[in-house]
Amino acid sequence: MGDRRRLHDRRPRPNYARAVVFVEVFRLIVVLIGALLGLAAASGSHSATARVVGAVIGVLAGYVAGGIVGRLLDKGVRQADRTLVDVPAPELLAGAFLGGLGILVGVVACLPLFIFFRRDYDYPITAGVAWVVGSIAFKLGTTNGRKLAESARITRKLSPYQEAPEGSVLVDTSAVMDRAFLVLGSAGLLGREILVPEPVADELSTLAEGPDPVSSRRARRGLAAIDAVREAGMTVSVVPGDVSEASLTEEKVLRLANRLGVRLFTCSSDVHRQQEKIGVPVIDLRSLVADLSPDHVPGERLSVDLVKPGRQAGQAVGYLPDGDMVVVNEAGHLVGEPGVEVLVLSTRPTSQGLLVFARLAGDGLAQ
Repeated sequence: MGDRRRLHDRRPRPNYARAVVFVEVFRLIVVLIGALLGLAAASGSHSATARVVGAVIGVLAGYVAGGIVGRLLDKGVRQADRTLVDVPAPELLAGAFLGGLGILVGVVACLPLFIFFRRDYDYPITAGVAWVVGSIAFKLGTTNGRKLAESARITRKLSPYQEAPEGSVLVDTSAVMDRAFLVLGSAGLLGREILVPEPVADELSTLAEGPDPVSSRRARRGLAAIDAVREAGMTVSVVPGDVSEASLTEEKVLRLANRLGVRLFTCSSDVHRQQEKIGVPVIDLRSLVADLSPDHVPGERLSVDLVKPGRQAGQAVGYLPDGDMVVVNEAGHLVGEPGVEVLVLSTRPTSQGLLVFARLAGDGLAQ
């Protein structure tokens, strides 16, 4: 489950904004502790200057020590760091519950300070301990939220995703791992919101850490593609796949798509076979990309009327029935000839349509 956190991240990198907040709050607490310790150390002196110097030294020492210790603490506890907006409800509840419990434990642990020492710096020390323990507990809660939520009976089960946002689509594991997902998703051509079922998230995480180098590489590429689609401004949401009667991932995804009433994008032939039983609208990404590919592939034979010379010496230009231009090399002597057979070399899309580059085929003239 830990690796599935990447689906909730904008990037698999630390959340620097939250890290800065944690470090600076911790540093402020340490600075206050240092100032009070400096004042306490100089309390025996009757000189106001000595007390000020003691406080300043304590502030400076606290500023340096707070930054160093705060960063070390943050580095150790931010492994489960993620954007709160994308945290599933059970994990958020478990994190909040354990975070509050951690703060309470931190306060209780510092009670001996108030009993035995009764110094002014007892309060900032308690605040610092409570902040650190609470942060660690919150990270623990959001990392293992589902298990903790169920064991603590915070929530028995995440409520089913009853309605899909208008214009949203569902994707399965094969679709996410295909390059077409990145290209079409980043361009906003898949839908207004892309829904990733939890079984798909789990399968991607398992494959990414699996022993098969090919599947692992494709799964990691899929996880990175989700990040890239999000960065392109698209909405990607992980939705619970709580279809208990389905045992296979393909069935779970299909039944979830059927319940939500959305289209399913896939690259799996198994999903197409299952579709016949459930009756879900399924779109094959690879077939879609193939349909969008150029109409004329290299080596294809065409018959074209050459109507004028090309820009380069020896070239002739003709047009296909759909209006696409064909530029034929070494065919300038055939300008004005109808039905010249050519072989496609390459194609290039332009603002005026598809531009086809070709050469003469055989004797050049169609029989």
